[in-house]
Amino acid sequence: MGLSKLAGFVTRFPWPIILIYFVITAFFAIQLPTVTIDTEMKRQLPADLKTRASLDKIESMFGGTDMAMIILSTDDVLDENTLNRLSMLSSKISRIEEFDQVISLFTAKRIGTESGRMIVRPAVESVPTNADQREKLRESLQDNDFVYGNIVSKDFKHTILIGFLALEASDEIVVDELSKIVESIPGPEKIYVGGMPSTRVNLAKDVRKDMRRFLPVGIVVMFVFLFICFRQARGVLLPLSITTMSIVVAMGLIPLVGWKIHTVTVLLPVILLAVTNDYGIHILARFQEDNKPGLPINPKQLAESGIMALTKPIVATGVTTMAGLLCLLTHIIVPAEQLGVLAAVGVAFAMGGSIFFVPAVLSILPKSKPVLDARFPNTESKSHLDHLLFWLASRVPSRPMTILIVCTLFALSIGSGIRYIVVDTNPMNFYQEDEPVWQSTHLLNTHLGGWAGVSTIASGDIGEPNVLKDIDEFEQYLRSHELVGSTTSIAGIVRRMHLSMNGNDPDYDKIPERKETIDLYLRLLSSHVDPKDSKKLIDSSQQNAQLIARVTDSSTMGAKAIVDYIGAYLAERPGNPFTIVGGLLDVMADMVLHVVRGQLTSMMWSVLLVGCLVGLLMRSFAAAALSVFPLSLALLLLFGIMGFSGIRLNLITAMLSSIMIGIGVDYTI
Repeated sequence: MGLSKLAGFVTRFPWPIILIYFVITAFFAIQLPTVTIDTEMKRQLPADLKTRASLDKIESMFGGTDMAMIILSTDDVLDENTLNRLSMLSSKISRIEEFDQVISLFTAKRIGTESGRMIVRPAVESVPTNADQREKLRESLQDNDFVYGNIVSKDFKHTILIGFLALEASDEIVVDELSKIVESIPGPEKIYVGGMPSTRVNLAKDVRKDMRRFLPVGIVVMFVFLFICFRQARGVLLPLSITTMSIVVAMGLIPLVGWKIHTVTVLLPVILLAVTNDYGIHILARFQEDNKPGLPINPKQLAESGIMALTKPIVATGVTTMAGLLCLLTHIIVPAEQLGVLAAVGVAFAMGGSIFFVPAVLSILPKSKPVLDARFPNTESKSHLDHLLFWLASRVPSRPMTILIVCTLFALSIGSGIRYIVVDTNPMNFYQEDEPVWQSTHLLNTHLGGWAGVSTIASGDIGEPNVLKDIDEFEQYLRSHELVGSTTSIAGIVRRMHLSMNGNDPDYDKIPERKETIDLYLRLLSSHVDPKDSKKLIDSSQQNAQLIARVTDSSTMGAKAIVDYIGAYLAERPGNPFTIVGGLLDVMADMVLHVVRGQLTSMMWSVLLVGCLVGLLMRSFAAAALSVFPLSLALLLLFGIMGFSGIRLNLITAMLSSIMIGIGVDYTI
């Protein structure tokens, strides 16, 4: 179909075209209530990726690794009233079905001996009622490596209740239940709900809030600029309509293809606000330009003129923008791939709407009053913007080399800030220091052993002395790292039992030499401890054991440092029993690599593909070069500003390069 036939078709059937666009938008709008949010970090990586596969395998062997935490802070957690409140909290939380295991001062164990017999009792058996009992309990907790500095802070001002989530547990249910329990047991102590489930629930709430906030603000800003530019209601409402419909279509597509909203998906409405109004603006600008004072031309002819003049450049800009956005498919990060597809669909819908919907509406509206334009000498412009643009148009060609050199040097100088960019996928960076989520994580890292963990699995006959010695040696190695706040393993428990059974003689603070002794300790442990309390550390067949290290740094760099530290140790000891390393920190460390790699890959493909498309569309190598050059300078400026201003490269900011290229090429075209 030629452009004249296309223009005639649109103006001949405006009402069916308008109806079709409204029906399509309504169909996708119906899907919006079914959209769900997923902020789980591991699901942002492909299921077959090593770090995610390792975490899945660990969870299949030992249950969920996610921890929900309640932190109780006061002057002295051993105060009678505080411990009574803590006891009630522990009792109620233990009944939450979403938890595999709950650890608190009342469920954590103290290993000792009485009359030559081993005892395994709760760290706090009863609540002290006087100062002497309280000090005696304090000394007992200080001598308990399993709780001191881990379940209770060393200054006794903070204590924690930890709930290990079952594999299919719902974050929303867990956080809701914890909040209800805290409210039902009031007290003067300060309480924080922390851990990854709480973080994910808060992120999901904030994603919804940000979307509700960004969209109206973006629309208002767009409304103001459109009114300044066009000074007509149709010049504002038609581009806004196209933008709104494209956002609805893109967001409504999410549940239809079985996807969910992730943290980075909050960018989708913002991207479409920035891009999709462009195409309708071109049509409206042409409509106003052709609608000259005194010219005998009707609305249909004006609409047809716009279609014939602008279809090719609109398609060219739309296709190149979609190509730039689709280069996000080179990302291994799942939400990034999905964002590229969704944004490209929204752009395609807006591109089509600008060619069909906007001209169709313009053709049935009454002819508008002409808007005076500064480019026509017989008219007097009333727009300061028109005067400014006319002045620029006359000045820029007079000093091309000066402008090129100044712009290039400016971009290079700002771009030098790239060397200061820090890559960090830490979810805590989304929060201010006065927010509860950040405060709970800070307390965990400062006083209570760390906010998240990394697990190492040892396989073989766990009852063999050499295997337990390897686990114990590795545990001591981990504890020596400044970022490791606490460690837990079956080797540590056996070592403590061996010490207690031998009168706390320091010579026995080690793994027993005889397998029979270890087997005895494991039998005693199973007879004194609920199986659900030990299943996190050793499986029922005693062929696999888990060593958990909690880390006191929630940054990605901290996670990477620990994972590298573990990797270096295992690489130096071939034949060790450790078969799997995994956990949230392992996933975070891996995401650093993939964020950087995805950033570079998508950026290179975007520049290459957009340059080639422009060259083909314009049939000019010079056009390709001219399109790539300003984009390259813009990228330098973007990442330089990020480096100098301390804005970190994370899952959201990593999307900027492909988005900038996809959008920026429009202006060159």
